[in-house]
Amino acid sequence: MKILITGANGFIGSFVVEEAINRGFDTWAAMRSNSSKANLAGLNPNFIDLPYGNIDELKKILLKQKESFGKWDYVVHTMGLTKCKQKTDFDVVNFQYTQNLIKALIETEMVPDHFVYMSSLSVFGDGDKITLKEIRLDDEPKPNTYYGMSKLKSERFIQSLDPDQFHYTILRPTGVYGPKEKDYFVMLQTLSNHLNPGIGYTPQYITFIYVKDLVKTIFLSIEKKAYGKAYFVADGDVWTSDEYAELCKRLLGVKALTLKIPECVAKLVCYTFDKIGGLFGVTPTLNIDKYNILVAKNWKCDIQPLKEELGFVADYPLEKGMIECIDWYKANKWL
Repeated sequence: MKILITGANGFIGSFVVEEAINRGFDTWAAMRSNSSKANLAGLNPNFIDLPYGNIDELKKILLKQKESFGKWDYVVHTMGLTKCKQKTDFDVVNFQYTQNLIKALIETEMVPDHFVYMSSLSVFGDGDKITLKEIRLDDEPKPNTYYGMSKLKSERFIQSLDPDQFHYTILRPTGVYGPKEKDYFVMLQTLSNHLNPGIGYTPQYITFIYVKDLVKTIFLSIEKKAYGKAYFVADGDVWTSDEYAELCKRLLGVKALTLKIPECVAKLVCYTFDKIGGLFGVTPTLNIDKYNILVAKNWKCDIQPLKEELGFVADYPLEKGMIECIDWYKANKWL
């Protein structure tokens, strides 16, 4: 069976490639020819460069692929931006490139048996901060970041297709962590330097999914033929931001000074950095999108459909996943 993984050299994509190879798939890794293959070290997939921004060139490459190897049985689309220099890039890469790929697959008669789209819980925005109810699949999506809005546009395009002609599954993971991931790593690095910063004085309820468990849901959706379905993906546990920090400190074996920053101060800092970054064409780590995520109080989500329909059970609760993750960061001299 042939499988294509887009964004193959990225954090999530590289783990999908590894698992596909381990499962015996004829694996194709889509990435730019000039991009680093460091995350795929030790793996030997077939490489292909797909020019998502030029649909005519994209169709030419797909037709050549079709003539030489036939169509892919499965496509796992993990390619996308979580941060970018210009806010408009979110729409270009996360929506327009996704739309171009799907249209090119349809127009070249290269539609796979199953297309798995990696979306995000950010499509729905954070949950109700008063009731703290879980975000449910039948809630109205209310993304509050440019990233979330771009992912929602892709979802709506995919859901507009004839489900009998285009078999898809949409996965919406919560915070994804694991070896090679860089955003949660910043938290570990900061704690290792004995500082525990936080925004606001009320608890933030957060959820996680270890990257290997996320990859597991991809292949479960393929095995179960979860056509036309969308799922939230999390390990099932809920932590406060303070509990998460305490766990990390314990696993790192460090003590850290807790520094609480008022939300109004954090917003001013993020807004200022955002404006300055815009002048120089860069996206700072602290920006308005990041602020909206950091002050969100409720990232609980309902994963009962994932468990009931796909039989998902997390292999990595947070502590187990963090131990493996920290071991990797230390072994690779990140910490």
